[in-house]
Amino acid sequence: MSFSLTVKNELCRLETTQKCCLLSELAAVIGSSGVVKTDNGFSIRISTENAAFARRIFSIIKKLYNIYPEVLIRRCKKLKNHISYTLLITLSTGLKQLLDSAGILYEDNKIDGHEVFTINTSNLFKKACCRKSFLRGAFLAGGSLSDPEKTYHLEIASHNRNFAVTFRNLADRFGLKAKIIRRKGSYVAYIKEGENIVDFLNIIGAHSALMDLENVRILKEMRNNVNRIVNCETANLGKTVNASLRQIENIRYIKDNLGFDSLPENLREIAEIRLNNSDANLKELGEMLNPPLGKSGVNHRLRRLDSIAEDIRSRKGE
Repeated sequence: MSFSLTVKNELCRLETTQKCCLLSELAAVIGSSGVVKTDNGFSIRISTENAAFARRIFSIIKKLYNIYPEVLIRRCKKLKNHISYTLLITLSTGLKQLLDSAGILYEDNKIDGHEVFTINTSNLFKKACCRKSFLRGAFLAGGSLSDPEKTYHLEIASHNRNFAVTFRNLADRFGLKAKIIRRKGSYVAYIKEGENIVDFLNIIGAHSALMDLENVRILKEMRNNVNRIVNCETANLGKTVNASLRQIENIRYIKDNLGFDSLPENLREIAEIRLNNSDANLKELGEMLNPPLGKSGVNHRLRRLDSIAEDIRSRKGE
């Protein structure tokens, strides 16, 4: 089961009793995915492949208006026998006026020969609970959420630009930083940041999905931290190995071309210890000296040996 479906199934189980919240959720659903036709009078078609979502919208319409939408079920063989559910609502003039007076919908221009209802937000967004319900309905109708194991991306798709703008503006009121793009004839409002997506799930009431997402974020952050530490340690180890090989090469070059007897006692001591302990780090080398020496002191002596080797090469023209 996809993460989007998990979120939607959780939302469909939420019980909402306040009429204003039900109106806001229904307004978002119709504004996002409802198609209003004028062939045989006004009608609203809400199509979905999610049976739980279809049942929820059916119950909301029944509760608000005592109307039983006609349910059309279709199996699409081209899409691996996916079942599509369509709620068909034929609106009487009285019901249309009721929707208008409630501030849910109003008629807009025709698109592709069909009349589209646009959201009238003047009465819908007066309460915080209604604003949250609108976002919930928008996600149920046209929302999708990517697998958080891969990336953080939430989007709401609609054929209606005004609806996408309404969603974006409302999301911005909650500080969610939504944006809009045009994709294949649809308007897509999307949210990218993982923290903003977590806040969105909290706002719409998907608390179980929120916890699952947070767990994924924590594990990903831990893995990233471990990877950074391992990469850092690997890089440091590589530098240590390369430095050790260079130092040993220079010390052997000094021994073959100049001899240790010509070196000061402190440099001769560190040169012999480094040759005999090629895997030791600076701290370990310092502890082997008598008296012991810190890392900076050991590094200084080794750098002096590097300089001596380079001087010999320069004199020889190597």
